[in-house]
Amino acid sequence: MTHVLITGGSSGIGLEVARIYVGRGHRVSLIARGLAALDAAKVSLETEGGGQVQVAAADVADADAVQAAIRACETVFGPCDILICSAGIVAPARFEDQTAADADRQVAVNLSGSMHSVRAVYASMLARHQGRIMLVSSGAGLMGIPGYAAYCASKFALRGFAEALRSEAKPRGVVVSICFPPDTQTPQLERERAARPAEAEVIMGQVKPWKAEAVARQMVRALDQGRFEVYFGLTLLALGRLAPLVRPFVDRYFDRLIRGVQR
Repeated sequence: MTHVLITGGSSGIGLEVARIYVGRGHRVSLIARGLAALDAAKVSLETEGGGQVQVAAADVADADAVQAAIRACETVFGPCDILICSAGIVAPARFEDQTAADADRQVAVNLSGSMHSVRAVYASMLARHQGRIMLVSSGAGLMGIPGYAAYCASKFALRGFAEALRSEAKPRGVVVSICFPPDTQTPQLERERAARPAEAEVIMGQVKPWKAEAVARQMVRALDQGRFEVYFGLTLLALGRLAPLVRPFVDRYFDRLIRGVQR
């Protein structure tokens, strides 16, 4: 039976991905920081029936903690077959206003946390010559957004990690994917928008937030098909595939909008 392990699985996109795999009858492990939220997610998923669910609390920024949590999950459900790195945080602020601690925390969770999670399952996948990994970047991993300097840095870096890891893993039977979701209707989005600078809202408000279920469906479909990159909507597809060509035009357009806000 397939073992799917999801970091950041207690809410939002991660929880919706879990819902799909539980519906398929798979074994699903959820990892997040808050045990209460994890327990609530487990009850919700088990009520719907299908697969088996277990949870483990850990901060993905702590390499030892996330490794221990994953080992505990694998002891019960067997080696991880599919890893979804969905744990992430965002703290919008203009760069000059953001503390070093807040900036570092975003990099630690979004980038290092994904690397820690992959490292915990990667050797076993290589040994078995099979496994699938989905890294969750962001539309902010395709273009710089004012008020999101640290967040963009962490999500841009994930793409470099994914590209390098894909080249290493593919000949050895392990499939690596990365997705770039837009604003998505999650509890985190509501908290984020309250702190979002006006300049950022001018840019990000151009795209209507997606439902978490729709994002999850596309992610799982891409994993089923073994696709490397997953984009959501034509705007992000164009940025992902044609960025060097369209970026000057996009920048000029948004620069005008931002100047209007700052007047």
